[in-house]
Amino acid sequence: MTQFQGSHILSVNQLNLDAVQEIFSVASRMTPYALRQKRTTVLDGAILGNLFFEPSTRTRVSFGSAFNLLGGKVNETVGIGTSSLSKGESLYDTARVLSSYSDVIAMRHPDAYSVREFAEGSRVPVINGGDGPNEHPTQALLDLFTIQKELAAGGRTISGMHIAMVGDLKFGRTVHSLSRLLCMYKDVSFTLISPKELAMPDYVIDDIENAGHKITITDQLEGNLDQADILYLTRIQEERFPSQEEANKYRGKFRLNHNIYTQHCKSNTVIMHPLPRDSREQANELDNDLNSHPNLAIFRQADNGLLIRMALFALTLGVDSQLEQHECPVNWYSQKADF
Repeated sequence: MTQFQGSHILSVNQLNLDAVQEIFSVASRMTPYALRQKRTTVLDGAILGNLFFEPSTRTRVSFGSAFNLLGGKVNETVGIGTSSLSKGESLYDTARVLSSYSDVIAMRHPDAYSVREFAEGSRVPVINGGDGPNEHPTQALLDLFTIQKELAAGGRTISGMHIAMVGDLKFGRTVHSLSRLLCMYKDVSFTLISPKELAMPDYVIDDIENAGHKITITDQLEGNLDQADILYLTRIQEERFPSQEEANKYRGKFRLNHNIYTQHCKSNTVIMHPLPRDSREQANELDNDLNSHPNLAIFRQADNGLLIRMALFALTLGVDSQLEQHECPVNWYSQKADF
């Protein structure tokens, strides 16, 4: 990808390593705005159409807040039942109409490739906020950005690292997109840990193998974490299963708590999770007893999502070189923790 301005961001497959590093460079420049040390009004007057046709909290609010922090306004639609899609309107027609009301659109939809179909009818850039079990490119970018920052803090790099992905790898779109981005680097070792029924799709495994990376596939947690630099857990995507009963078969299959981490992981293994984590007793895949652990990066990970989405808005709307020209002071009390 050589041109961001005016482009849709639909899949990590659009990106090369140079494009990823450009996004990360712009994201880093967003830090003082996210920390409310200063603000920029570079998108004053611009409108984001935030269209979330599937339940979401973090991603939806993150997109909206990212746009607000650049000075723009946000119009939201939440749920298919409250939209004209419930009346039989096509995604193409919806896009033709709503893109005339917006300067950029962020969209989530429960069906795979639906955001791509929507983008075909849009007259403004569309950013994929998750399309069913297929992809979640902005989550993958924020995950990779987090991995780069967390490893760099300990003098490590993405090339040559070992990542263990644990849980629902079949329906977990975040690990699909992240794996494809990691294929751009060198000598990455993957350990994929899941029930056989929830294994990583073959096409993702093919991408990893074709990129020349080492891959281990197992359904056993113990004995397969001791080399991991990054431990990436996922929840059971129960909304993707044909029934709740089917989903319940796998809930709580792989759990991580302080004791398991101490016994089976390196002392500097970084813990990641795309959130939300299922904290209900029967699942509890990532225990609260790790909340104060310095290697738990899940909240830094979520914070980084704000930076990445701000960067994507600035790049697709062509204002990334104008941020500092529109700076002004923050007039209210604010005390944000450092990222």
